[in-house]
Amino acid sequence: MIEALQFEFMRNAVLAGILVSIACGIIGSYVVVNKMVFLSGGIAHAAYGGIGLGYYLGLNPTLVAIPFSLLSALTMGIVYRRSEQHEDTLIGVLWAVGMALGIIFIDLTPGYTADLMSYLFGSILAVSTSSIVMMLLTDIIIVLVVYFLYNEFLALSFDEEYASVLSIPVESLYLLQLALTSLTVVLAMRIVGLIMVIALLTIPAAISIQFTTRLYQTMVLSSFLGIVFTLSGLYLSYMFNLSSGATIILVASSCFLLSMVYKRMKKAS
Repeated sequence: MIEALQFEFMRNAVLAGILVSIACGIIGSYVVVNKMVFLSGGIAHAAYGGIGLGYYLGLNPTLVAIPFSLLSALTMGIVYRRSEQHEDTLIGVLWAVGMALGIIFIDLTPGYTADLMSYLFGSILAVSTSSIVMMLLTDIIIVLVVYFLYNEFLALSFDEEYASVLSIPVESLYLLQLALTSLTVVLAMRIVGLIMVIALLTIPAAISIQFTTRLYQTMVLSSFLGIVFTLSGLYLSYMFNLSSGATIILVASSCFLLSMVYKRMKKAS
């Protein structure tokens, strides 16, 4: 790995991977605990509409996708909490509409958008300095919000009714949680791709929750595992000339399967 770090693109990829892992480790813990995995996937796919709109308007696709996905996530949350419609149905609708709008806007955009596939499969080896800075700012925002609202988020995650009794603004916190998830998904998607961001949100947290008893422990372990998976995947992809995103996902998935086997064997014994 030391040899690979002599290249600037690899150093940028490592830094970007660490920053994305921290954000996904913290937010992913809430996603897994609150069973919002499908929701995070829905936000990621809905954001594709904002990316297409950005290309159509000739603006930075990521900057357009941020408010677009925030609006989608908040709309999803408000309608879910104030109607009898099932959340998975709403997610499915927004998922499909966002993807469809993205494709339509891209079809209407003159010229060839060669960079488009990076939003689906990532371009961590070609990450820009601006993307790293935006991800760093996102990490700072997430850490500060979670630090100051940790107890409120904890109550919301494990006993919403009790949180309401304590006069905690449940709906506002729920929407803030969705907004943080949306922000993480959009900015991380530009670096690691739609598929990998969902994997980093879910797999490290799913492993961590098996070995921790407190939410903050899950966040710390999830972030650490995300970093380990990312660095290991980057190293293997460099050594064997493989796709970095796919390699990282396979490393993470293999560790998840091993953790399940270990827990089952431990329970059996």
